Amino acid sequence: MLGGLLVLAPLAAWAQTPIPGVNLVVGQSSSPEQVATTLQIIILLTILTLAPSILVMTTSFTRIVIVLAFIRQALGTQQSPPNQILIGLALFLTFFVMEPVWSDMYRNAFQPYMDKRITQAQALETAGRPLKAFMQRFVREKDLALFVRISRIERPNNIQDVPFHVLVPAYITSELKTAFQIGFILYVPFLVVDLVVASVLMAMGMMMLPPIMISLPIKLMLFVLVDGWNLIIGSLVEGILAR
Repeated sequence: MLGGLLVLAPLAAWAQTPIPGVNLVVGQSSSPEQVATTLQIIILLTILTLAPSILVMTTSFTRIVIVLAFIRQALGTQQSPPNQILIGLALFLTFFVMEPVWSDMYRNAFQPYMDKRITQAQALETAGRPLKAFMQRFVREKDLALFVRISRIERPNNIQDVPFHVLVPAYITSELKTAFQIGFILYVPFLVVDLVVASVLMAMGMMMLPPIMISLPIKLMLFVLVDGWNLIIGSLVEGILAR
């Protein structure tokens, strides 16, 4: 009874606290500045809507989450770890890897813009430089040439002159290839274990016994003994930061 009162007391106090109202008024503008402000708000809301896609496509999230999914598939553990765990781990690893880039963007673009030392156009241009430099470190020349040719733009003199709308799809394509290469290399040892177990069972005449019932505990044991999560996550993060 006392515990219930302790829980309900803060809720009752919060319910008595007045909550401010929010009014949205749509009216006719009286100056071009009001129109510009409205357009800026619409653009900002659009960017916030696309924020998850921007986070996924312009960072190392794609590579990390695909490699983690390959590991789960190679282990044969079906839904363990669950998707929420893999995506959450990939997100926090992405935040860790991208922290220097985002700090640079905040320090050189967002903070000066909030202090009204630079314009919005200058802030966007300055914020795009570190992100563009990050993607340039991992994009493959073949993928970049493909999208330059498809976009039919004038051939850039160097990678710094590549437009952002061309660099992003080239970077995503490169990351997909890299992630599948890493996943293939990680998949091979587990595939060898499956083949060995299946061959032993067939040699013993135990063809009715599913090989996965024997190979799964063996793969889990080997993965734990070599501290697999530490090795994979450490190699992923160090490989990205080392470039």
